[in-house]
Order: sequence, then C-alpha cells, then structure tokens
Amino acid sequence: MATNPEPAEGSGPSARILDWLLAGDPSIRYQTLRDLCDAPEPEVAKAQADIPGNGWGALLLQAQDPDGGWDDGLYNPKWTSTMFTLLLLHWLGLPPGHPQAVSGCQRLLDGAAYFDGGLSFDRHPQRAENCVTAMAVLVGSELGQRLDGDARIDDAVAWLLAEELDDGGWNCEPHTSPDKHGSFHTTISTLEGLAAYRHSGGQLPVAAAEARGREFLLMHSLYRSHRTGGLAHPTLAQFRFPPQWHFDILRGLEYFRAENCPQDDRMSMAVEAIASHRRSPGNWGGYRPYPGRMWFRWTAEDIGRWATLRCARVLRWWESDGSAAGDFGRQSGVG
Repeated sequence: MATNPEPAEGSGPSARILDWLLAGDPSIRYQTLRDLCDAPEPEVAKAQADIPGNGWGALLLQAQDPDGGWDDGLYNPKWTSTMFTLLLLHWLGLPPGHPQAVSGCQRLLDGAAYFDGGLSFDRHPQRAENCVTAMAVLVGSELGQRLDGDARIDDAVAWLLAEELDDGGWNCEPHTSPDKHGSFHTTISTLEGLAAYRHSGGQLPVAAAEARGREFLLMHSLYRSHRTGGLAHPTLAQFRFPPQWHFDILRGLEYFRAENCPQDDRMSMAVEAIASHRRSPGNWGGYRPYPGRMWFRWTAEDIGRWATLRCARVLRWWESDGSAAGDFGRQSGVG
C-alpha cells in the first residue's frame, strides 16, 4: 500500500477517492499509483507485476487457447478474439514482453493476410486495412516488444506511413477512395501504434507522421466535424471502457497525456467536456461498454473506477502546465 498516496493539492482526487481506486483490480491499482500518486518506481513495478496473476489480467491469460490465440478467432468474435483480448491486456497494463502476450502477438501475425506490409483478417481479404494494421503494430510493439525484431512489424509501419492522407490523418477506406478525409477512429489507432513502435525501439522514422496526425486531431478540437464545425458524432463525448476501435475525446486526451505533448488551446473544449461529466469532486461515472460478448462484465463500480482514473489523470496533466491551461482548470472547477 502506498504511504499517504495523495497527489499535489488541486491536481487530482482526494485521499478517499484514491483509496477507492487503490482497492480496485490490480490493473487500476497499478495505474493509480503510477499516474495519480507519484509512487516510488519499485512500488509501481510491483503493482504491475501483480496483473498477470490476479484479477482481470489473470482471467484473460487463463482463457488463452493452446495455439496462443483467444476464442478461436483472430479479429472476430468481438470482443473476445485474439486482437481485442490483446488490446484489453494492453489497456490493463500487462507487463511488456509477457510470454503469453508474445505468443498471442505471434499467432496474430501468423494468421494475417498481407498486402504490401499491411494486414487484413477478413475471411476473403482483398486489401490491407489501416485500423487492424495499426492495432497489430500496437500490441506487437508494446506487448510483444516487436517480437525480437520481426520484420513484419517494420513492414506494417512502413505501410501505415504510406497510407497517411494529405490532411494528416488516416482512414480505413482505401487510399484511392474519393473520400480521403481522415477518420478520428483510424487516426487514434494509428497514432497509438506508431508511438508504441517508437517507444519499443523501432528504427523507422515515425515522428513526423505522428506530428501531422496530432495536428489533424487538434485542428478538429478532438471532436468537431470538418463539415459542420459541431460535434462530429454523439459517441465522441461518451468515454466507454474499453474503447475497442472507437475514438472519443477522453481517448484522444489520454494519448496526448501519455505522449507528454505540449498542451494546446484547441484541446480546451474537450477538457471542459471531461470536467463537466464529473458527478462529485474527483469522481466520475462512466458509460456502459460497447455491446457484445466480453470475457467478463464490468460492474457499475468497475465502470466508475475506470472513468475516474482516466479523467483524473487527464485533468491532472492539463493543470500541470501552470500557464493558461492551468488557469482554465481552476476557473472551470477542474481538479
């Protein structure tokens, strides 16, 4: 147990809320210690090491098929196939390089169809798909730690770089499609995949593409339609966990926080939307997961813990700037 695990004044939830978070699943405890408590590194590492053997992480690993996959599927059924189980393990915080995750990533890569480096998991594939390629790069880079330099990860990244659109984003529609505008969903998956690749030591230069992708999200304020200027879709303001392949404003802000990006005024309306969902000081209620069969069901308390953890760390990051961004947080009652 962390000793007096309370963040700096005005930058996060109360000790009572922190105790509630720390009493949750090992994955929530680990991320709370890391992101809200400034706990010593050995304590954080010990908490992360608990994930494979306890709670949700253990349940997922116990469900693995003998061939290394999950639920006898690569991309389907949603949300229990190999791809989406690996994504959930990523969001839980499974230690990188865990042998079972490496085996799952290997099964994913071995079962894919390839088109110039891009991946597809369609039954009768005709072309590579940006979203699934980006997700494969994410789990292969982070959980599989690029599978000891597996060239298929590099080839997939090279394909993703070639698929970037003129507006800086990415779209699952073919590159030759008449509608070449970037997609929120595809862009965030690609940005997360490229970041994981870079952090794992990938050698291809991805920073310039990442910067353009971030600018695509920022020029839309993380939620605005390029056609109307309003909310592009109501679900963008609903932060479900796990996010699966969907984009929402919280997932976007979490990406900018995780990458320690400079704060930008164009994020402020998204931050305000997150702050407005707070139901009491330092506490948020979340949204039910996306419909579909899952390995286990989140309780209302689980949903609340995930929402509180994720929103609190984003707002803490936003306030930490100490400039106009920090002033916004105080004026809005954030933190």
